Amino acid sequence: MKHCRVAPLFSLFLVACVPNSAPERVVAPPAVVQPVREPVSVPAPAPTIAERPAAFAFAGELEQGGWIRGQAPGGAVAARLGDTPLSLDEEGRFFAAFDRDAAASVTLRATLKDGRVIESPLAIAPRDWDIERVNVARRAGGASANFMRRRQPELDAIWDARLRDTGSKGWRQDFVWPVTGRISGRFGSQRIYRGEPGSYHSGIDIATGTSGTPYVAPADGVVVLAEDDFSLEGKLLIIDHGQGLNSAFLHSSRLYVSEGEQVRQGQHIGDIGSSGRATGPHLHWSLKWRDARLDPLLFTGPMR
Repeated sequence: MKHCRVAPLFSLFLVACVPNSAPERVVAPPAVVQPVREPVSVPAPAPTIAERPAAFAFAGELEQGGWIRGQAPGGAVAARLGDTPLSLDEEGRFFAAFDRDAAASVTLRATLKDGRVIESPLAIAPRDWDIERVNVARRAGGASANFMRRRQPELDAIWDARLRDTGSKGWRQDFVWPVTGRISGRFGSQRIYRGEPGSYHSGIDIATGTSGTPYVAPADGVVVLAEDDFSLEGKLLIIDHGQGLNSAFLHSSRLYVSEGEQVRQGQHIGDIGSSGRATGPHLHWSLKWRDARLDPLLFTGPMR
């Protein structure tokens, strides 16, 4: 899949006869959808191909910023969510997710060994985002050339890190909160300046009041980026959870892991701080799948 690099300043059911030269397209009966608030881990042991479902089976949060874990139909050799290819593991299982601005519908498609295509349409629920409209214009101009000479290499490093697939299985786990505290910034919130939208908040902010509070890995993964002094993020940590899913942790006061290191869920990986451009000590935690920005709250459930 071709990726377009973006450099932000901050950071039916129908069966038809077809010629022999074209694959038969089958729209499967509705998949068994099990919406859940608490994530469901994929069970073991792995089923054989004969035991795998004839249609897609999945569970998760079918809403903007949400996700699903599932299993492709038996005999599937490839699968897609809309135009995005899915990674199928040896058991035919996959992870997929829906961007903050995802459309109201998208289709899962699986191509079988015999050329047939099985489809499963999904309805994605819209979200009521926290939108603040302010009667002031956005600051004209933009980043200076001097700033971008420093910033562009940082953006390139973040982009490259998020493209790495380490084979981690963390995507299968029920995610936990990296730290508990006051949620000072919610995913998806946005300001509109006299009709011109600003960038929305791409993660969730957790404030603890003081620097040095430990935070942990929300799921297993591999460190793909660990930087001490990025202009906006400060001390930045990115962990790959596999299948294109990764976590980023911003503004730390200290990092305890380094690039290439495997981490386990619950492992102490950093301390909260206010490095980079931050107004006070807090942890900014963001989740991304491919090019989709996701809501961490839909992975963990309410903070307890």
